[in-house]
Amino acid sequence: MKVGLKGTPIVVSAPSGAGKTTLCKLLAKKYPGEIIYSVSATTRKPRRTEKDSVNYFFLSEQIFKQWTREGKFIEWAKVHNHFYGTPKKILEERLQKGYNSILDIDVQGGMRIKKFYPEGIFIFLLTKTVDILKSRLKGRRTETKESIEKRIKNARKELQYIKEYDYIVINDTIKKTADTIAAILIAEGCLMKRNKQFIKTFKRNL
Repeated sequence: MKVGLKGTPIVVSAPSGAGKTTLCKLLAKKYPGEIIYSVSATTRKPRRTEKDSVNYFFLSEQIFKQWTREGKFIEWAKVHNHFYGTPKKILEERLQKGYNSILDIDVQGGMRIKKFYPEGIFIFLLTKTVDILKSRLKGRRTETKESIEKRIKNARKELQYIKEYDYIVINDTIKKTADTIAAILIAEGCLMKRNKQFIKTFKRNL
């Protein structure tokens, strides 16, 4: 699933509970060697099933702020009272090697990536209804009533950025959604603007 001559950032943003993390990991698993899941750093505590360097790089707030001062993040933000960031060096190395890097990040981070990589692909994920979104948050059993209300409030703010994204995808079933995004990536790889060098070389050799 080649999108460009070098790797392309694929940003997937969504309100909490829309399923973006599960989706991004599924795509990376389904297309090994073509899509790599970008592991973010965070200051929040790991959930019971999460592992360091697999789900996130779990950092102390002190270390996170040190990395920020040293310019080690291409983007970072404070979300739900915790810091999140994308390590710059890892992302750039993967893109240079030709890997498409899928980033599961909030809208603030998405806009930051768009500034540095305007050629990226930006996808906003939503559930069919607000009730489904709320139900998924409650189903986690890791959120308090107050944190759920805060995440819903943040979702309203995040929706203000939806017009900055290239695509909106409704996460109905995870398999269908993954297939939809795969189709988007295949179509993006066929765009004229992503094949200028190929066309130039073809013409020269004709």
